[in-house]
Amino acid sequence: MSEAAPRHADGKCRCAWCGTDPLYVAYHDTDWGRPERDSRALYEKLVLDGFQAGLAWITILRKRDAFRTAFQGFEPEVVARFGEADVARLLGDPGIVRSRAKIEGAVKSARAYLAMRDRGEDFSDYLWGFVGGAPIVNPWRERGEVPVSTPLSEALSKDLKRRGFTFCGPVIVYAFMQAVGMIDDHFVGCWRKGGA
Repeated sequence: MSEAAPRHADGKCRCAWCGTDPLYVAYHDTDWGRPERDSRALYEKLVLDGFQAGLAWITILRKRDAFRTAFQGFEPEVVARFGEADVARLLGDPGIVRSRAKIEGAVKSARAYLAMRDRGEDFSDYLWGFVGGAPIVNPWRERGEVPVSTPLSEALSKDLKRRGFTFCGPVIVYAFMQAVGMIDDHFVGCWRKGGA
């Protein structure tokens, strides 16, 4: 047990960032850091990480179901067709983060996703190619050791932007890579370290 991975009442040590909020603990245990290879799910997560910019992740997590409803399951084919009426509808939805720039960015990113698919590029294969197809496992023991971005997240961010994706700066991309398991940043001592 360490300060970075304290023991919870159920006997499991978890990354300290999840605290004791049941929703956050469940997210830590079932989602965060698990390798995600479904292209649609990866698009959804990238968009939600973009919506997080300037906010705490728990804010987005609490609104995730509302986001999924508002964005019609984050199907890129559907979101790419959103027009001004859809943007207005989303701006009026109190269940989500109502930012015109982020909403329009989600649409633009859906179109970039489809452009890749139309060129024969699988979004999941593309992303996982940046880490050689397997998670990078970091040996962090203390909170201060974890970077907010890396040269790898900077390279992926730059390439995503070149392809037309938005709200994907290097810090957002690093958080995304952690969340989808491209990088295993569970602290040493956490019961989920190494894909448990």
